[in-house]
Amino acid sequence: MKKADIFEFYRRLAELNPHPETELESGNTFQLLVAVVLSAQATDVGVNRATRRLFAEVTTPEQMVALGEEGLKQHIKTIGLFNTKAKNVIALSEALIAEHGSEVPADRDALEKLPGVGRKTANVVMNVAFGAETFAVDTHIFRVGNRTGLAPGKTPLAVEKKLDKETPQPFRVHAHHWLILHGRYTCKARTPECWRCVEVDLCAFKPKTPAPKGVKVEGGG
Repeated sequence: MKKADIFEFYRRLAELNPHPETELESGNTFQLLVAVVLSAQATDVGVNRATRRLFAEVTTPEQMVALGEEGLKQHIKTIGLFNTKAKNVIALSEALIAEHGSEVPADRDALEKLPGVGRKTANVVMNVAFGAETFAVDTHIFRVGNRTGLAPGKTPLAVEKKLDKETPQPFRVHAHHWLILHGRYTCKARTPECWRCVEVDLCAFKPKTPAPKGVKVEGGG
C-alpha cells in the first residue's frame, strides 16, 4: 500500500473512532497486565466476565499471591488454558513484588521477562498503560495487515515491524486498537464485511464480499 493510501487508511479509522480503547476491563496497570495475560487464545468478553469478580477482590500483586493458584483458578476456570495462566499470573505477581517494587515496569524487555508475558502482551501493556507507540499483533491485526496490503508479513513479528515502519503520525499510538477493532467487527476472519467497509477502495483483498441479501448498502459502497 502506498504511503498516501496508508495515511488515508488510518485517517478513516480515526474518523470513525477518534479515541479507541482496549475492550479488556481493568482498574489499574497490574489488573491490565493480568487481563492481557488471560486473554491469550480467549475472547475479551470471556476474560471480562471472569475478571469482574476477581478484580473486585484483587488489585495488587500481594493480593494475587495471597489468593493463590487454586483460588485464582476458581475465578478463571471458564477461560481457556486456565491452569497454565493461573500458574503464570501467580508467578508474575511474585516477580513484580520481588523485582519491581510491586509495580508493573514501563519497559518491554522487563515485561517480557515476567512469566507468561510474551512480546504481544508486553506491547499491549506498553501501549495502553504507558502510551508507547507499540504494535501488538494478534490474529486480527495479522489478518488485516496481510489481507488489506497495509502490512504484509509471514509472521506476527514481520507484520509488527512493517506497521512500525509504515504507520505515520498522528496515528501511531492508537493504530493497533483501530486495526484490532477493524478485524474484530468488519474485516472478519471467515467473511469480511467488505460491503460496509470504509477501506474498500484502498484494500487489496479480492473478490470483495457482497452485501447479504436484503441488506441495503448506503451510498452503494
